[in-house]
Amino acid sequence: MSGDPTRAVRFRVRVTPRGGRDAVEGVVVGALCLRVAAAPANGAATAAALRLIASELGVPPTTVRLIRGARSRDKMVAVDNLDREALVSRWPDLGV
Repeated sequence: MSGDPTRAVRFRVRVTPRGGRDAVEGVVVGALCLRVAAAPANGAATAAALRLIASELGVPPTTVRLIRGARSRDKMVAVDNLDREALVSRWPDLGV
């Protein structure tokens, strides 16, 4: 585990696998909605979602962790050592 989990920011994510491209669609009902090109088989869509979040936030991929929802479209994600204000400024409706 990398980073400081006591300083992790947690938030909900809704992933649409096989979405044709990797993109953030916005925030709906307090969850970050993502579209990834990967299929859900063998955790590929989840891995793509975590990489996309890291890329969008400009943090190393090792700081983004899945908390729950490995087999679900609805997930809980934590980003270690991230300033909560940075996340809120990027996606104000996220509700962290």
